[in-house]
Amino acid sequence: MVAPALERYTQGTLLGDLWKRPELSPRDRSMVTLAALIARNQTIEMPYHVNFALDHGVKPGEISEIITHLAFYCGWANAMSAVAVAKDVFGKRGIGIDQLPAASAGLLPIDEAAEKLRAARVEQDVAPVAPGLAAYTGDVLFHDLWLRPALAPRDRSLVTVSALIAAGQVAQIPYHLNRAMDNGLTKAQASEVLTHLAFYAGWPNVFSAIPVARGVFEQRPG
Repeated sequence: MVAPALERYTQGTLLGDLWKRPELSPRDRSMVTLAALIARNQTIEMPYHVNFALDHGVKPGEISEIITHLAFYCGWANAMSAVAVAKDVFGKRGIGIDQLPAASAGLLPIDEAAEKLRAARVEQDVAPVAPGLAAYTGDVLFHDLWLRPALAPRDRSLVTVSALIAAGQVAQIPYHLNRAMDNGLTKAQASEVLTHLAFYAGWPNVFSAIPVARGVFEQRPG
């Protein structure tokens, strides 16, 4: 009734083609899409995609953890907006708090060598300007949030990279894309994340990320 061509592209190109491409599983595509919507605070599409994610095998606890994780990368207000949407979807599907991660939980082991390098960079680049931020980055972000077991490290990286691309934060992409690939995201999957996000974050954001991703791909073996 408003944009017949958009409906044609939605049914044909988006749902009929993009979502069926084999380079990313439907589960991965749902996580990438949710990350983009949260990063851009686009709540109108969220109910559909929270339901879509659950249908694609993303667990309620994983959705809860994605929202929590992205509070740190997209801002608290964006995460709180997503909480309101997910609460309604969870309620309608009978998903209770017993299916969600505890506020505090035993943490995954940390990669001591990689953490030492990361901490040194933050100490050099961030601490002289914002020592409080440097402390929170270590104590809360990398010694706690990233080690919560309710979302696999590969999936945390997947939603982080997706949110950064969707928000146009290209300067942060090299570190997190390398981390994602260290955590198990393949080059083919990372490439398909870019393709998928063109539809959900817009061609300009993805085209801005392409040179950065290319640099990461070229510097990695294989």
